[in-house]
Amino acid sequence: MLTESEMQELLKFNASTPVLSLYLNTDPSEGNADAYRLRLRNMLKEVNLPEDTKRVEQFFFTEYDWSGKSVAVFSCVEQGFFKSYTLSIAVPNQIRVSDNLHFKPLADIYDSYGGYGVVLVDKQGARTFYFNLGQLEEQQGIVGEEVKHVKRGGASSIPGRRGGSSGQIGHEDEIVDRNMKDAVEFAGHFFEAKHVRRVVIGGTEENVSFFLSLLPKTWQSLVVGTFNLPITSSQNEVHQKAMQICREAEEKREEKLVDTAITAAAKGSGGAVGLEKTLAAVSESRVMNLLFNDGFFSQGTRCPNCGFITAHKLDTCPVCNEKAQPVLDIVDYAVRSVLKSGGDVDVLHQNAVLTKNGNIAAILRY
Repeated sequence: MLTESEMQELLKFNASTPVLSLYLNTDPSEGNADAYRLRLRNMLKEVNLPEDTKRVEQFFFTEYDWSGKSVAVFSCVEQGFFKSYTLSIAVPNQIRVSDNLHFKPLADIYDSYGGYGVVLVDKQGARTFYFNLGQLEEQQGIVGEEVKHVKRGGASSIPGRRGGSSGQIGHEDEIVDRNMKDAVEFAGHFFEAKHVRRVVIGGTEENVSFFLSLLPKTWQSLVVGTFNLPITSSQNEVHQKAMQICREAEEKREEKLVDTAITAAAKGSGGAVGLEKTLAAVSESRVMNLLFNDGFFSQGTRCPNCGFITAHKLDTCPVCNEKAQPVLDIVDYAVRSVLKSGGDVDVLHQNAVLTKNGNIAAILRY
């Protein structure tokens, strides 16, 4: 499992010699270990780095346990660097030799499946889940006082409630109040400890509505959707439903981000559209959100002295006149730069509007 600290460690790695990056799909539903080893050998035939090829083969034939649905491997034997990460998300097979780690596939996985929390609620308690990169990392629960139902008429004036006389809260409602408030506090602490980026809430419409009304605004802003499942639902049921909601919410969010970037760029403030203008903003560490279509690729040039980057092939940096260096994938380089500077990266799956605007854009800090 790839953690946040490991992501940061990868971003800090600066290669001075070629790096081998490999993503291998090992989904058990699509084949077995022998088939994947054969595919691996065929992929490695494309690589002219004997020591790195040998190290990767050693890993897969003597160290890897073939768990998970895919694996990411990075090797630079000359610098004593080798990392492998088993992933619970299936990724397409890719192999690349470049001047640094091929980071775009990881950015895509982290953008789509990184750090989301789920809470299932009822009148007595709650169950919380933390899913990261397609895998359950932790779950907890809280059980409050038992709610003994008493048949009665009338209607409560409390939003999301039924039963009771108007303007009054009976003993049953008082218990539900306490239980829900405890559940909200419990879930808030859980999500804060896990640094969740999005929240999904499950339960009956009534319980979800009441839970949301008690949730602090800071957490309400992270809620991407709700669903109707009983609190006794299995982990797999919760996972599948939450992932579906998160994917749909992510697509809508990305569409809004693209519109925001394009509108801001048209107004001449706060946005950049197209490769060169976006790279210029990356060079100046002004990018808050980097947006690009999956598969978008371009060679380019970077200046190791001042940090200037461009998609043009240059021998000398136009900013500081120092010698420039070629970059095999300048978009991949931009991804690492934005993440290092604390920005966010969104990999879109062929957004038509972004395609018409050069496949890449950015929302800027200033």
